[in-house]
Amino acid sequence: MGSTHDTDLTYSPGFGNEHVSEAVPGALPIGRNSPQRAPLGLYAEQLSGTAFTEPRHQNRRSWLYRIRPSAAHPPFRRIDNGRLRSAPFLDVEPDPNRLRWSAPALPDVPTDFVQGLVSVGGNGDVLRREGIGIHWYAANTSMTNRVFSSSDGEFLIVPEHGTLLLRTELGLLQAGPGEVALIPRGLRFRVELLDATARGYVCENYGQAFRLPDLGPIGANGLANARDFLAPVAAFEDREEPVEVINKFGGNLWAATYDHSPLDVVGWHGNLVPYVYDLRRFNVLGSLSYDHPDPSIFTVLTAPSDTPGLANADFVVFAPRWLVGEDTFRPPYFHRNVMSEFMGLIEGAYDAKAEGFVPGGASLHNMMSAHGPDRATFDKASAAELKPQKVDDGLAFMFETRWPVVPTSGALAADHRQEGYDEVWKGLERHFRTS
Repeated sequence: MGSTHDTDLTYSPGFGNEHVSEAVPGALPIGRNSPQRAPLGLYAEQLSGTAFTEPRHQNRRSWLYRIRPSAAHPPFRRIDNGRLRSAPFLDVEPDPNRLRWSAPALPDVPTDFVQGLVSVGGNGDVLRREGIGIHWYAANTSMTNRVFSSSDGEFLIVPEHGTLLLRTELGLLQAGPGEVALIPRGLRFRVELLDATARGYVCENYGQAFRLPDLGPIGANGLANARDFLAPVAAFEDREEPVEVINKFGGNLWAATYDHSPLDVVGWHGNLVPYVYDLRRFNVLGSLSYDHPDPSIFTVLTAPSDTPGLANADFVVFAPRWLVGEDTFRPPYFHRNVMSEFMGLIEGAYDAKAEGFVPGGASLHNMMSAHGPDRATFDKASAAELKPQKVDDGLAFMFETRWPVVPTSGALAADHRQEGYDEVWKGLERHFRTS
């Protein structure tokens, strides 16, 4: 069973489900995972995203039935990392200053998704499987005879411009602006462009896999609903020709030239799968009386750490919503946070910044760095008539993480970094009076 998300693509809905899919009838064995002879002359192979002995409710694995086993490949060789970097980020000192960038330029020479990855920064350590890397991508050509995977972490891809077709080992996903795609650690995929150019953001999560947050007092429903996450159905390539397979491992890129496509899985079953999710389906909850809720109420996905409630990474969306709070300053409040916040804008405007924060751009407010609305936003919101207000002219998101995000030297020196970002708060006037 599947649901149609696009005229050419069929999906299987549900986050964390045990999905079952075969591109050719009879590709899956019945009643066992690894029979003596797998059906249709295929090879049985397990892909484990968690340790075997992790608790059942968080264990992730899928069984793949493929034309060639993954083990059939020549040695990998180191290749140039381009502008892709990984944790630990050590080329600059951690910096408490607030940073903001305009959108990076689209490439003017042939550049595919991997070549167009540019690291903003991150934290943690890939070898300890903790922390995150934050990247932009900007591309103008599809990956041709190339396949990519990251052994270092899962890829949460947030398109801002242009639609991507993701050909994965388990099938096809399509993601454009307003959607996100989640590719598990180690899963191979190829990115094809359905528009002339594409640009967006990536959160590379080195830690525990993203999951739906607990709802607590909210109850059983709300925020991101599991049924709206769409997994692919089996689709395979039977190609006997050279294909470059790129593996990000230990922070570096390695490549091997296979004599066949590794996207050759004819059938599969399990719960370690890629997803696409439409952010417009996020069920926004908020205050019906007073005060602006904490941004945690907008969490789509969370990657926990070893400390309960302290996320390795949260993915948060600021989607269209109604503001109805009485006697309330409605935009996000002035704030200093033990968590670090990287924000991006997919479309429109963000309600805490009147100007300067543009689609494709980003801001970084590190741990305990003071931030909040600019003067124009503060003045407008302080004097606004408090009637019900629909915020529907923008779609913003945040990668929030437990540790400071250390930027790369390239991000600090980028020509699209906005100098003088601190000036947006300079005009906040003194209003204090004693009576």
